[in-house]
Amino acid sequence: MSARGEEPRDADRVDAALVDAVHRTGACAGGVYLREDGAPALRLVAVSGVPVESTGPWRRVPLSAPLAVGEAVREDRVVWVGPEDDTARASPGGTPHLPDHLALAAAPLHAADRDWGALLLMWPEQHPETATRRERGAVAAAARRVARALDDSASAPALPDPPRPVASTPAPSPQGAQQAAVDYVERLPEGALALDLEGRITLVSGEAAELLGLDARRLLGTRPWQSLPWLETAVVEDHYRTAVVSRAPVSFTVLRPPRERLRFELHPDTSGISVRITRAPASGTGRRATDRAAGTSGALLPGAAPTGRLYQLVHLAAALTETVAVRDVVDLLADQVLPAFGADGLVLSATDAGRLRITGYHGYPRETIERLDGLPLDTVLTPAGQVLADGRPSFFASPGEMARRYPDAPRISGKQAWAFLPLIVSGRPVGCCILSYDRPRTFSAEERAVLTSLAGLVAQALDRARLYDTTRALARGLQEALLPRTLPALPGLEVAARYLPASHGMDVGGDFYDVIRLDPTTAAAVIGDVQGHNVAAAALMGQVRTAIHATAGAPPDQVLMRTNRVLADLETDLLVSCLYLHIDLAAREALLASAGHPPPLLHAPGLRCGALALDPGPLLGVDPSLAFPVDTVPLAPGTTLALYTDGLVETPGTDPEEAAGELARHLARHAARELDPLIDSLLAHARPTGHHTDDIALLLLRTPPTG
Repeated sequence: MSARGEEPRDADRVDAALVDAVHRTGACAGGVYLREDGAPALRLVAVSGVPVESTGPWRRVPLSAPLAVGEAVREDRVVWVGPEDDTARASPGGTPHLPDHLALAAAPLHAADRDWGALLLMWPEQHPETATRRERGAVAAAARRVARALDDSASAPALPDPPRPVASTPAPSPQGAQQAAVDYVERLPEGALALDLEGRITLVSGEAAELLGLDARRLLGTRPWQSLPWLETAVVEDHYRTAVVSRAPVSFTVLRPPRERLRFELHPDTSGISVRITRAPASGTGRRATDRAAGTSGALLPGAAPTGRLYQLVHLAAALTETVAVRDVVDLLADQVLPAFGADGLVLSATDAGRLRITGYHGYPRETIERLDGLPLDTVLTPAGQVLADGRPSFFASPGEMARRYPDAPRISGKQAWAFLPLIVSGRPVGCCILSYDRPRTFSAEERAVLTSLAGLVAQALDRARLYDTTRALARGLQEALLPRTLPALPGLEVAARYLPASHGMDVGGDFYDVIRLDPTTAAAVIGDVQGHNVAAAALMGQVRTAIHATAGAPPDQVLMRTNRVLADLETDLLVSCLYLHIDLAAREALLASAGHPPPLLHAPGLRCGALALDPGPLLGVDPSLAFPVDTVPLAPGTTLALYTDGLVETPGTDPEEAAGELARHLARHAARELDPLIDSLLAHARPTGHHTDDIALLLLRTPPTG
């Protein structure tokens, strides 16, 4: 929180409103979702009452998904999901990261004229199936308070990844009371741990340290499944996650090597988890039937189910289906697979002309990757070639085990354990996925089985992503071939242009621009947008550019009319917007004609920068007999014209005219800059996140200032 006497930070206001919402409604946890800029999705930015690590599947929710937060925003109402309702409305992708019985409410966040996103609140399964009218009103009121906190923000809220953890605990007790509590715990004949909601150990009794076999100072601040190798199983972490989210007690038994069985009882509340540790009987007698057994080093005790690994596999499968490009697959593996399996390094390679080309990596120096990139498929330097030839994964628990078969491999990376997973699709090898570890590691039978299953999912995702990247590269290459490679140099006229393809999607667009030198003192400039995003749009774009080139030099209205007749002869169903300028540098003026295209921005000495008030004509392709009005624009020295396609100013939920006005103000502030940095600045201002759902073409024309 902010210091005394200072204004609280914007994030503090929102976090305080979130904690207040949780407390006032009696919820056990909550989160704030904000709309992503330029994408129809919600991003989880703050969470209270649950560990950040368990929010992976919830962090980004498409607005179209059948989930409570999406429904709340789409339908502008409070959405309630009872403990016995369909949990798919609560858990993104249908992943089982929430307990089966959990109540939640989602409410839209809007205040003034801004729709911010949604507030999510959760209650444990003890909550009644339906919410009372009073509870729904409390949720709606809490959402309004969060929205007002967002409205009061001095700047646009950040979208952190991962979301901010927001503490909901009161101030610590006085020191005397704390000591009394510690003394009480130490007198008990059983072990006691305290965990915060992030899973970190905050208190260890002497008996607990003895039972766990590790000094208390080495346990404090760590997570048990990270500091104790024999607890390093996803089942243990799964029990902890279930206790945190459900607020219900959880019990399970773990085998501490070589033969001692320890029983863990987890008792959660809104501030953390109290853990009771006792010695369990050698047999199954004496334990409650509800106890769940977790394994040692991944090996489950008899009768246990590997639910934690299953959860991971189901979640990763859902996440991999959403990857599009190879870069997306690599990022997902680095962000989720490495932590899930405790790995420190990742190498993902794809087969290419008899060689293994590395498409992504994590946790390796570049020099190592350069040495491994391009190895032949029959390489004996590493196990990758043999793994692909056999179609079976290989696991190496230590450098010694690796060196016995591949002497040079351990020295290449310095890693201590490896899992080599062949990526096979329909019997065809498509690549290899390597997980590596900084410490020796034994791979249990369960872990090997899960990693082998994971390899099949990664193979499908990688093969699909490579096809996407190849198709997109071909489409982009086609479009770039249809755009001018260079713009002509003309004394008295500076030009700069940029074309940006859409951030997502493989289809080629129809945006185009050109500058045509007519003679030493005249030129033509054109910018346009063909309807659609496909090869037909690109082909038509090339035909329109050719038609304009053939008639350039004629009056602007005649150029557009003749091009319109060409479209009529082609009998296309696609429409084209276009803006054509005939620039006369000797007369210092430009004649403009528009075919339904956004008007250019004008910055000139002594004038307010803004969009030109043009008399637009119809789109090309509507009616070949229609005429196109012509406007005249003076080109005094130091005049800048910005021609653009609608992708620059049109985003969901915004007014294109307001966006164009803001862009004009930015142009006015930075008009003195050189054209290349100026055009980059305009693009960065219009799309600060770099994401845009439509193609963008931007063309700047400037008459140099005198003197």
